[in-house]
Amino acid sequence: MVERDLGVLVDDKPNMNQQCSLAARSTNHVLGCIKHNVASQSKKVSKSPSGGILPRMLVLLQVLASCLWLGHGEVVTYLESTCPQFFFNGIPPNTALTPQNSALICQRYENKYYYATLYDRSLRIPVYSAYIYRPGSGKRCQRWMVEPQLIDLKYPKNMEMQSYVLHDLKVKKSVLKDSQAVPEDYEHPGDFHRGHLSPCSHTSDTSSCNATFTLTNIAPQFGKLNQGAWKKYELTTMKNMAQNCKTTYVVVGTVPGTNYLANRVNKPSHFWSSACCELKDNTMKAWGVIAENNKNAVEELSLGELEKRLTELYGKGSVSLFNNACPRQLRSSSHPWYKKLESHDF
Repeated sequence: MVERDLGVLVDDKPNMNQQCSLAARSTNHVLGCIKHNVASQSKKVSKSPSGGILPRMLVLLQVLASCLWLGHGEVVTYLESTCPQFFFNGIPPNTALTPQNSALICQRYENKYYYATLYDRSLRIPVYSAYIYRPGSGKRCQRWMVEPQLIDLKYPKNMEMQSYVLHDLKVKKSVLKDSQAVPEDYEHPGDFHRGHLSPCSHTSDTSSCNATFTLTNIAPQFGKLNQGAWKKYELTTMKNMAQNCKTTYVVVGTVPGTNYLANRVNKPSHFWSSACCELKDNTMKAWGVIAENNKNAVEELSLGELEKRLTELYGKGSVSLFNNACPRQLRSSSHPWYKKLESHDF
């Protein structure tokens, strides 16, 4: 251990994580010195024990800037620090949804972030994906991608085709399968489809549509629900509800079930969706839906009702999907929008 100019004891060859941590602590120390000197009117900063504050601070800021740049990986430590733009007021859902073995993914395609996902590594399904609702005319693709950084952070940040990971990155297929779902898991799905959480139909162009075709953004969804009531919600109800919204923030998720596809990928018991937006008259609007994953029906709820339902289903504490500015008002059963979308609605 040796003392460097930053005033902390470090190893001779610290790794970048250690450097970042030490730099952060030192920055706090230097900021404390600045605050102390500003508060003390009887002394000049140049005569204080920390007379070299400015040059030391510049060095620390350079190190911290490096740390922030390195944090722009696909698998990240905090969604709110790397891709906060997909959450209302930059605040993700609380930890009541977070599984024990999880990964936070800022979904990156062709070097651009398109949405954010909380992924359950053990169940091999997304807990939720968060995005901004921008329906457009993006051309739908059918190539399914995987996330190299779920294997190891040394691999590319962009989602990639499985063939690239196996052949170009030289990753063993068993290693890839240990880290996430793979295309062959969905080869014999029976009554289930690949259910998007962030759907192509809510994107504005072909690139953003392509970005939704990663296996970390889908879960087994009952086929009749996928092509029936859920599709109607995505294409029709969502469009109607988002009218007069400036920007609509969406969080779509799953509730884990007890059965598995290919003995590897969990079949959710429920799919749910929530949205919050600021209207053009500067008031707020929010709503939610939930569907059992063995029926062709979607139940439309207020945001508060959905959070209460998810609190019961997850059983890990009170669920909060959005910042408190989003209204939670409970709807009465007489509300014209409060009903189930059944198969006969089509």
